[in-house]
Amino acid sequence: MFDPFIAPSGTLLGLLQRGRGDGTLHALAAPRPEALAALNHCVLSDPRHDWQVENRSLYYARLYLDLDGGTEEIERHLWDPEDHLDTDDFRTGLALAVLGHLASYGRDDALVLLRRYAATGANWAWALDELALRDDDAGLRSLAGPVTDRFPATPQGDAELAAAVRDAFEPRPWRLWADDPRPAIGARIRAAGERGSFDRWQRQMRPGGPRPGWSVQAVFDWAQQGLERGSVLHVPAARCLTAVAGAEDRPLIVEAARGGPDGARCAALHYLAEARDPAVLDLIEQAAVDTSRTVADAAVAAFERMCGESAVERARRWAHRPDALGASASGVLACRGVAQDAPLVLAALRETVRGDGPDAPRLWTLVDGTGRLEIACAAPVLRHIYRETSSSHLRGRAAQALAATDPSFATGFAVECLWDCEETTREVAALHAETGDIRVAERLRRLAADPAEEAEVQTAVRSRIGPDAPAV
Repeated sequence: MFDPFIAPSGTLLGLLQRGRGDGTLHALAAPRPEALAALNHCVLSDPRHDWQVENRSLYYARLYLDLDGGTEEIERHLWDPEDHLDTDDFRTGLALAVLGHLASYGRDDALVLLRRYAATGANWAWALDELALRDDDAGLRSLAGPVTDRFPATPQGDAELAAAVRDAFEPRPWRLWADDPRPAIGARIRAAGERGSFDRWQRQMRPGGPRPGWSVQAVFDWAQQGLERGSVLHVPAARCLTAVAGAEDRPLIVEAARGGPDGARCAALHYLAEARDPAVLDLIEQAAVDTSRTVADAAVAAFERMCGESAVERARRWAHRPDALGASASGVLACRGVAQDAPLVLAALRETVRGDGPDAPRLWTLVDGTGRLEIACAAPVLRHIYRETSSSHLRGRAAQALAATDPSFATGFAVECLWDCEETTREVAALHAETGDIRVAERLRRLAADPAEEAEVQTAVRSRIGPDAPAV
């Protein structure tokens, strides 16, 4: 997988790729062929940096409905010869999810495509999950043969079928097919389900990792062996130390944190941070500049997990550092600081945007902290992040922070947020958008009546248009 190309934020394509509410509004005002071309580009070339957590499918499906767009381009994409060469979920997942939402809105053409793809496509399991939520029993039963035929009646095929049944995100189709009277289908799927349950039970009966009877040194050895195999076990090893370590073991743990092997050192730092040991902050400061990247990263991560006033006090001293520990300290102040820390958080926010751009991972915590501390003079930077970031989650956090810091939010960005791709952002908008705007009143009514809308959003909408709310 590679990072997608994101068009400038001022273009129709850039707005739609970001999932901004203005994308929908601009698309509806643009020539229909141009809007559909940009929409199809987004659906067929997934623009999300993290497709597993960012939402776009309902946003794009709603725009297909508003534009009365067909599914011909999606069909060509799904049955492209590349489908059986590139079987990564990323290639077709967004298109299938969009079809699923269209089917839920009553689009029979989308339902037919999903059934065909579940029968013949490479990413059939995703299509089947979409159908499990939206198709009727007869439609699902018609797929029993094509799906089961994917698994030959051999030991290897039976094992793969058992894994498919066991790992299915939506079990409804498999439960229907288990009742099929045909031995080649019903009996096989019942046997696969029993085998999947047995495999799960076997895994539960073979727990790995150290046991409470182990010594502190044994836990350190386990953490080091895991690191040498490429497995990062710092945090689970720290939890194991909590089970096996006593007060008499503190000198050994402190010494390991100061200069032990990398795996043991990382585990010791995490353990001491969780225990709020008085020596841990000095040990973290020492380890954060270690030549070993593994140790330095573990020291910063251990500090970020700390609570308490001592960690906040040390963060105030470290926030000016130009390294990873300084960045982490700014994040700690954003999460747990008080009003006096606002200048440090604001300075870190500005420096991060200048140095790393509007998609920097550090911004998530800093944007939240800016809103939590209600730093009003941060509004211009937050508006820039809102407009430019390609992460719909970060944009939603920026919207939440703007609601707390920007007096113009209710009549500005909150209005477009009602059409945003993220339900949490739509919820913020539903709570804050100025209802004097005729677009807001109409949009709130539409969200309230949309069966595909999330319950949290509709609850926020009802708080604005319910019987006890001001009239809109």
